[in-house]
Amino acid sequence: MQAKDIMSKNVVAIKKDTKIEDIATILIENHISGVPVVDDDNHLIGIVTEGDLLHQETAPRLPGVFSLLGGFIYYNGLDRYRDDFKKLSATIAEEIMTKDVLTIREDMDVADIASIFVNKNVNRVPVLRNKKLIGIVSRADILKTFLPRGEKEE
Repeated sequence: MQAKDIMSKNVVAIKKDTKIEDIATILIENHISGVPVVDDDNHLIGIVTEGDLLHQETAPRLPGVFSLLGGFIYYNGLDRYRDDFKKLSATIAEEIMTKDVLTIREDMDVADIASIFVNKNVNRVPVLRNKKLIGIVSRADILKTFLPRGEKEE
């Protein structure tokens, strides 16, 4: 079985200028935990997840630092702190989205997709053909493969 056999083809997607409030509404109303961000040609440019939106309600994770001769030296986490702070002040998708998105092709085997979910700790992967978004596979889509044939569709 391949991605094309289990992927959701009617993908809810947003543009980079979609407001944060609208993204939250889209996630809730569509019962999804993440939404791809596409350009005008349907090329994937990012993804916004519930986790990204939660940054709006949390303080940035402080970087590791030590003081030496009156100065501060950051030894880890400075980039993460900058990303957290940027997401905290975001107002549109482009400012909060994850840009480095893990994607798959439609001919990828379901077992390989499951491995990605486990090893990379992701909940969904967009499916691309010629760099264009054609579907999305979630953990739930893989779980449905365990159901008897007549129970897979709601």
